[in-house]
Amino acid sequence: MSRAVLSLGSNLGDRLGFLKLALDAVRPALVAVSSVYETKAWGVEDQPDFLNAVCVVGDPARDHWAWLRTGQAAEQAAGRVRELRWGPRTLDVDVVTVDGVTSEDPELLLPHPGTPDRASVLVPWVEIDPDAVLPGHGPITALLKARPADEIATVRRTDLDLR
Repeated sequence: MSRAVLSLGSNLGDRLGFLKLALDAVRPALVAVSSVYETKAWGVEDQPDFLNAVCVVGDPARDHWAWLRTGQAAEQAAGRVRELRWGPRTLDVDVVTVDGVTSEDPELLLPHPGTPDRASVLVPWVEIDPDAVLPGHGPITALLKARPADEIATVRRTDLDLR
């Protein structure tokens, strides 16, 4: 079984609809999905707030490259255009980790390099898989505790539902 953690984000257009589109792309393999959180933009801060979620998926037929291609296909279906790094986007699907695989390929860095520093990923991930370990970094609960409290406070759980 290939088990992956995917981070989902959207800050343009029908944000919830785009997150649902990403989930539909993995629904047969869906193991767990977090609540929806609203967060401030990271990187380029002069843009709309994001809706974020994390999901755990599993499929014996998919490796880390297949999870990347699945996420990219969902982004394409959402009309994602890559004009500005960390800029606004209809949909962003990041492969956070896959079965402890490490990769230094520029197209697929694993585990996702920003994960230890992003409460917007750690908070929803801890919600659905508190015992998870990020390869090379340790337990995600410890990574979250290491984030500044004011950063964690900006990750606001919403009443929106992806299920």
